[in-house]
Amino acid sequence: MKVFSSPAIKKALDEVITTFRQETGASIDAVFEPTVQLLRRIDAGESFDVMIAVTESFGSLTTVVDPHTVVSVARAGIGVAVKRGTPEPDISTADSFVQTLRAANSVAYSGVGASGAYFAALLDKLGLRADVGARATVVKQGYVAQAVVTGNADIAIQQLSELLFVPQAHIVGPLPAELQHYTEFSAAVSAQSSDPARAQAFVNFLTSPPAQTAYVQTRLELPTAPAQ
Repeated sequence: MKVFSSPAIKKALDEVITTFRQETGASIDAVFEPTVQLLRRIDAGESFDVMIAVTESFGSLTTVVDPHTVVSVARAGIGVAVKRGTPEPDISTADSFVQTLRAANSVAYSGVGASGAYFAALLDKLGLRADVGARATVVKQGYVAQAVVTGNADIAIQQLSELLFVPQAHIVGPLPAELQHYTEFSAAVSAQSSDPARAQAFVNFLTSPPAQTAYVQTRLELPTAPAQ
């Protein structure tokens, strides 16, 4: 069974897949890429059995996935990380967060993921495009927090669940509540799945208590409402 998934839930999904394999004996090949890149794979004709991606993306995939199988599994908030061992910047309020951004030599954010798209828009909203944006480090591949480890940036902005993948980075915390943005992820069975019953069983498992525990332990949150 091939699973397409956003990397935002990879740390949790690694554990979920292991548990599902142990319980069912299923063989799972997981591909972790940002939703936009998964959509390119689909456009190129690549087959899959289950897709876990940004919920909004399923609206254009009604002929690719079975719309009756779409279910919300988790949501991810955006956070801030610095190199481990360096002082924590103040991000407790919107004003202090803005001051922290202005003081940084460079702020790193994703050039391909949902968190990066939101942060780029946030720079415009806060009037920081000419200042902070001009000095930003835009990461086109890999985990953004790696930029603070290498010294290319002082601050990394990415979904909290992805910041976890760089142990040399220290997660300061989530964005201030008034600036926070959540990306919801849903799962669905491919309309062309080679084993739709097994694929549906896996999608069902993604909303089980063991899966939900894995989400929470990896800085994801449970969705506020099921996908329609």
